[in-house]
Amino acid sequence: MEITDEPVQLASMTLAGVGARTDNQCEAGPEGCIPELWQRFMEAGLSQLPGTQEPRYTYVLYTDYESDVNGAYTVLIGHEWEGEPPVVDKVGWTTAALPESRYIVFKASGGPVQQVVIEAWQYIWAWFESSPHVRTYSGDFERYDMAGFNPEQAVVEIYLAIQ
Repeated sequence: MEITDEPVQLASMTLAGVGARTDNQCEAGPEGCIPELWQRFMEAGLSQLPGTQEPRYTYVLYTDYESDVNGAYTVLIGHEWEGEPPVVDKVGWTTAALPESRYIVFKASGGPVQQVVIEAWQYIWAWFESSPHVRTYSGDFERYDMAGFNPEQAVVEIYLAIQ
């Protein structure tokens, strides 16, 4: 796991994609919605619609936190978006704003995507327990570079908003 030495400052952005309300306890079991969101996202083809910015990057945004890692949150899988929200029949597109913030960036790689992501989040939760940085829970995200993406040897960047 690689971690940025210094926090990075990112401007706000709007993301458009498919979303749902969930929590980590639900996602740890068979009722988790994130795999189904990925399927809906891949089938719908948002990356080819006008308004998509840099379609090679796919984002998984975690926002509208109820409290912390133990509470409910909204998850959105999509792309950076400019303009009016997309209109796609029967997909349920939604938009969300990622606020301007400082982020600690974690880079995980080296295995099947689901395993890499789960292990990365477990590492991150443990890391923040003793970190001097304080999470804001204003909007965290995973970023996937889909150019040459290999789901069996995944690479993912995870950005955590901090004070």
